[in-house]
Amino acid sequence: SLDYCVVKIPRWDLAKFNRVSTKIGSSMKSVGEVMAIGRNFEEAFQKALRMVDENVNGFDPYIKQVNENELREPTDKRMFVLAAALRENYSVKKLYELTKIDKWFLEKLKNIIDYYKILESIDSGSITFEILKSAKQIGFSDKQIAAAIKSTELAVRKLREEFKITPFVKQIDTVAAEWPASTNYLYLTYNGSTHDLSFPKEFIMVLGSGVYRIGSSVEFDWCAVGCLRELKNQGKKTIMVNYNPETVSTDYDMSDRLYFEEISFEVVMDIYNIEQPEGVILC
Repeated sequence: SLDYCVVKIPRWDLAKFNRVSTKIGSSMKSVGEVMAIGRNFEEAFQKALRMVDENVNGFDPYIKQVNENELREPTDKRMFVLAAALRENYSVKKLYELTKIDKWFLEKLKNIIDYYKILESIDSGSITFEILKSAKQIGFSDKQIAAAIKSTELAVRKLREEFKITPFVKQIDTVAAEWPASTNYLYLTYNGSTHDLSFPKEFIMVLGSGVYRIGSSVEFDWCAVGCLRELKNQGKKTIMVNYNPETVSTDYDMSDRLYFEEISFEVVMDIYNIEQPEGVILC
């Protein structure tokens, strides 16, 4: 079987329009999409939420209030209403009746909120290796953990590095280990014990422009593509970091290594520390 889970989420830019309905149905309103890869659903889902909106820390129960009408009729922010409902101890059965979302997904989302409550009950001085590692394994970012334990992102990062809790680079294995994997699609996960490849440190790292939105579309991605091509012409090896499956820069043959990952301080620094590239270019 395949050892990775992929979550794709559309981005709706409805806040940029006046008098627009936030309800979503069969007519297309999304302007872009993101793709996140993890070793379990919780990890990939929380990554994807952060990719869609850089102001979101993950599956956060404090963004929206509980509203049963919004649970019945989906809106662009329904998953955060769901998070708030889980925090207020709505049962999976009750949420299934309201949302008709499959109970498998609801149970996974409940796992995240249950762990959020555990983190909130701990103060920043008494967080242990096990608690931090488990949080990272279900997709919590340093910033998200910091918000729950009333600390700062840098303090959590420092603690994580002291505990030696760092992510592993995994390769997408499309053939379920029947043959050695040769794709250059890479992702970071805390659910691993070894890296899938070695790091010769001679790459140039290029950061993509992320999800398409109103005001940022394929023309910005073309900057990244032009950059990759020019580096290739100069004989340099390239690393692309982007999470938009619609772009040209995330084509498998555009770069030597393609990280389908968040473009955030935490993740870019993790990749930088692992790969130790010769330089970083922002596109």
